[in-house]
Amino acid sequence: MFSKILIANRGEIAVRVIQTAKKLGYRTVAVYSEADAGARHVIEADQSICIGPAPVGQSYLLIDKIIEACKLSGADAVHPGYGFLSENTDFVAACEKENITFIGPPAGAVELMGSKRLSKIAMQEAGVPTIPGYEGADQSDSVLIEETKKIGFPVMVKASAGGGGRGMRLVFEESELATQIVSARTEAENSFGSGELIIEKAVIEPHHVEIQVFADKHGNCVHLGERDCSVQRRHQKVVEESPSPVVNEALRAKMGSTAVDAAKSCNYVGAGTVEFLVDKNGDYYFLEMNTRLQVEHPVTEMVTGLDLVDWQIRVAAGETLPLEQDQIEFNGHSIEVRIYAEDPAQGFMPQTGPVLYWNTPEQEGVRFDHGIVQGNAISPFYDPMVAKVISYGSNRDDARRRLIAAVEDTSLLGVNTNKSFLSAILGHPVFAAGTASTAFIEKDFADDASLSAVAPGVFELGLAAIITYVESGKNVSHSDQYMGWRTANRQPSHYSFSVADEGYTVVLTTEEQKPNGLVYSVTVGDETAVFSDVTISENSCRYQLNRVNSSITFIRTDEAVYLDAARGNIRIEDVTLKAPASEDAAGQGKVTAPLDGSVMTVNVKVSDVVKKDDVMVLLDAMKMEHQLRSDVNGTVTAVSISAGDQVKIRQLLVEVEPDEE
Repeated sequence: MFSKILIANRGEIAVRVIQTAKKLGYRTVAVYSEADAGARHVIEADQSICIGPAPVGQSYLLIDKIIEACKLSGADAVHPGYGFLSENTDFVAACEKENITFIGPPAGAVELMGSKRLSKIAMQEAGVPTIPGYEGADQSDSVLIEETKKIGFPVMVKASAGGGGRGMRLVFEESELATQIVSARTEAENSFGSGELIIEKAVIEPHHVEIQVFADKHGNCVHLGERDCSVQRRHQKVVEESPSPVVNEALRAKMGSTAVDAAKSCNYVGAGTVEFLVDKNGDYYFLEMNTRLQVEHPVTEMVTGLDLVDWQIRVAAGETLPLEQDQIEFNGHSIEVRIYAEDPAQGFMPQTGPVLYWNTPEQEGVRFDHGIVQGNAISPFYDPMVAKVISYGSNRDDARRRLIAAVEDTSLLGVNTNKSFLSAILGHPVFAAGTASTAFIEKDFADDASLSAVAPGVFELGLAAIITYVESGKNVSHSDQYMGWRTANRQPSHYSFSVADEGYTVVLTTEEQKPNGLVYSVTVGDETAVFSDVTISENSCRYQLNRVNSSITFIRTDEAVYLDAARGNIRIEDVTLKAPASEDAAGQGKVTAPLDGSVMTVNVKVSDVVKKDDVMVLLDAMKMEHQLRSDVNGTVTAVSISAGDQVKIRQLLVEVEPDEE
């Protein structure tokens, strides 16, 4: 029995667990780092405890800090969420030692399934179909190479520990194998502390289908249907849905039974996910078992009408499963996407910065899971996923249309997001047809417009000029010689804007037109647009363009206008009154930080001779490694950082004197 639950996590999953725990009458405790002091999960919990500085290695990953927080608050149960310590056997053991209920599986199951190598062997012994490959204890490069030759190319080289696509390499030719083994092993050691690898025959263009299982302490185990997670980028899930477009009732029953057998074989308790690859013939193969709640669990909740966190808590408290297998019903269709603070047009570079505006639409059949508080910042210390959008419909196309609208109508201003990328995927004919495999993004989506940078046009720049003109007129802080008179006139106002370091000149002319107020004529280069019926209220600008009435969400600060345009957040800086920029700027032998982060490695010192594209610095930011390269041939004249230093976005790190030629 327990009465107070500490959530050993942050962000949307911590909020999600807190909400269900409160519904069940449990008191809740949030833990937070110094960077998360004002986070949503901290606000929503009954109590909260700071457990250290922002880096996860000094806060969320410290078992002693979590146990201490339980003792301080009197929490007698811990929910780990996902990630962080959710699959850490030492954490499970520490909770057991202190008589704190761990809301998850026993340590033995976590340890077994935490190793792809050992879990695969266990599944083979349990009769679960697995992909042909090598999962032996001899991890020497020579043995891995010889075993791979027996398997035949192409193969997947995979880290035995961890997940998220790290330590995973697809190898097509023998000539690539040795290099890829070294690369995968190094990445696995850096990410998971273990360089152990397995080799598997590559299943080309499969569907990634996982089965949600649940088991209690009384020997009962059921499955809650499948989720299709085939749409992936670099082996990380982008879209998840239930049911799978490629799974019929017969295959669902067969895969579900296999997943239940897998769970029973390791005496599993709680929520777990058994992941499979399904080939073009409908044959399926065990991939791994995740011993925690999955990011994509909401789609299962939508089609079953069940609360999986509720089930987790009840099972941990010793109750039997609320339903038997034949009582579980599946209705309708649900799809989930993950909103990330990243820029698809810059290779999905993670973004950091303030959340100036956050708004989600209220829409039938749509759910938002998030941990965002307007006014807080997107930190460089954690995963860039900021929210999940989940839709439900009586059929797949209803759910898909609803999700497209919900994603497009979600506004996050201050940092760039991947929402246009998600909308484009959901609208793609291959995805709409339900045939998207794990190769979808690389094969069918590689040239999509959402992945390319687009310069702002007269529409975005024109609206920025109009908003600046109107808003500055409310509090005349600019001189009229720059801005023009505040009533209708034909004298043009000239603006200088900057977007992503590119400059633009905008000419705005106003003309009164009764009874609808001013008409704004905007010219950028050779393009002109005429806006009428303009109404600005709080964060919304309504306008008429080409006889169509529309609206756009915006935020205006002292420096810039942020628009929620077709690609999402666009920052249009007003440099009208700024002094001209110096020619001595980044991009001329100056290596600057693209975002806040921690310096992993500095590869150069003063007097080193470097070539263009040489990697100067490795930066760790938002759980990703970023290579910062020289943009010139030259000689290093200054190095202002060392390994371990924390740096801010646009901070100057290394200076290179370019060669004369």
